[in-house]
Amino acid sequence: MASLETTVTFLEMRAEPLLHVATPAIARLMLMRAETPAVAFYRYLYDAVGRSFHWVDRKRLPDAELTAIIQHKDVEVWVLYVAGQPAGYFEIDARRGSEVELEYFGLVPEFHGRGLGKWLLAEAIRAAWSRKPERLIVQTCTLDGPAALPLYQKLGFTPYARQTKVIETVD
Repeated sequence: MASLETTVTFLEMRAEPLLHVATPAIARLMLMRAETPAVAFYRYLYDAVGRSFHWVDRKRLPDAELTAIIQHKDVEVWVLYVAGQPAGYFEIDARRGSEVELEYFGLVPEFHGRGLGKWLLAEAIRAAWSRKPERLIVQTCTLDGPAALPLYQKLGFTPYARQTKVIETVD
């Protein structure tokens, strides 16, 4: 286990943006909501997307606690498939009512650089705003890919706070 220092940037969106992001010209592209996702499948997605960025929070949760979150009626897990393979996912948490959080978002490394990220983020934003929140929030950190913060800002998020955080990696 190692300690890593990171700067977390908290971002918000207070009005639904008018986004038009063209669907990538990739054959057999599908975005599907995982209804009552199995914990093993969710852990696979979380690790496949977040491993190289040191995502650790959900790895520490016991199965019962994680199940209660991801199968909650106000939490949505959406999976991007390319040619039948999971290529990324996003999670929307609307348990706080008027404030919706884009909790997790990302692509499996093998699918980076194919023009999928911007489109998937636009779809995540669209799905989040379908719940009619007053505010949509997300956070990213300096351990995430270098394109993360600029992409969030390009699609309409505005930073409102920063915080230094130390994380303990999980082996």
